Amino acid sequence: MSTDASSLTTDDLEFLRRPLHGFLSMAGGPLPPQPRPVWFEATAEGTIHLFTGPDTLKVRQLRRDPRASIVVASPVGERERWVSIAGRATVEPDGAHELSARLAARYWDLDDPARAADLAAILADDQVRLVIHPDTVRRYRY
Repeated sequence: MSTDASSLTTDDLEFLRRPLHGFLSMAGGPLPPQPRPVWFEATAEGTIHLFTGPDTLKVRQLRRDPRASIVVASPVGERERWVSIAGRATVEPDGAHELSARLAARYWDLDDPARAADLAAILADDQVRLVIHPDTVRRYRY
């Protein structure tokens, strides 16, 4: 395992651009934390972006305590690897619909009418963008 105080490496970003699920935990949640699988986007600037509804439990918890973390692991059948990012999360009112459309194209086959309808439903709802600003990045690669 290695730790790089607060930044994602080029190798991390390449791994995080794959259509993998991240497991999001927030400090303000139940004890012990209850991680949830999420779609995410890692940016070239080293932040992690997610989307959710403005009135979700995630948003309420982050407004009380902005500490959050996400862990992303390689799937079964590949060599063991994971990246863990922890830091302060902000709730941003803009860009969530664009993000959700990009992520849906990454995770789903939008030529499938059912998935296209699922995306349309997401886009019809109010959304906010969550941004994790890393304080600590840990990684493991076997």
